[in-house]
Amino acid sequence: MSRIVVIGGTGYAGSAIVAEAAARGHEVTAFSRSLPADAVAGVNYVQGDATEEAALSSVISGADVVVAALAPRGPLADSFRDVYRTVARLADAAGARLFVVGGFSSLRPAPGAPRFKEDLSHAPAEFHAEILAGAALITDDLPATPETLNWVFVSPAANFGSYAPGERLGKYRLGNEIAVQPEDGGSISGADYAIGVVDLIEQETHNRAHVNLAY
Repeated sequence: MSRIVVIGGTGYAGSAIVAEAAARGHEVTAFSRSLPADAVAGVNYVQGDATEEAALSSVISGADVVVAALAPRGPLADSFRDVYRTVARLADAAGARLFVVGGFSSLRPAPGAPRFKEDLSHAPAEFHAEILAGAALITDDLPATPETLNWVFVSPAANFGSYAPGERLGKYRLGNEIAVQPEDGGSISGADYAIGVVDLIEQETHNRAHVNLAY
């Protein structure tokens, strides 16, 4: 079993990953600005500010795996990439593997094709800044980290989020940086995305890779 720290562990994706990892017997710490209304039994909840390096260091130190599930909006609208650079540096120093909850727009519709983020006409203008910030992690920031850092950037299907929670079906398809369903973007529930992430953690089959989870 692994010691897993989920940064943003009470958000939509983070809370699903926390629940799935804990159900499988992993030692899970959830770090977030607020505590959950319904805590998962056995999970260590730590309240803190992700913009404070000392707070991040206190939970990442000693971890086997770090899952970063923060959103580039609200309090992190301006500091999102800086926070992720800090998380990556601390994970590398701790010898922990890093899994990043990504976005659909960082995927490509076909090999060699531009990423979806190159044409954001499919998304409302108010979401463009956060889409580009999230995609910059895989296009610029993560590839620039030291080779000693084992990271996996996990993009969900287009229809993924609290607005479309879906049901736990116990299945998913795993792709690379090419969208599993490029025509309509596909969908995946929070629970099944979490199954895929924890499977990736347990299988240890990917290193410095971009993958896609969808039905």
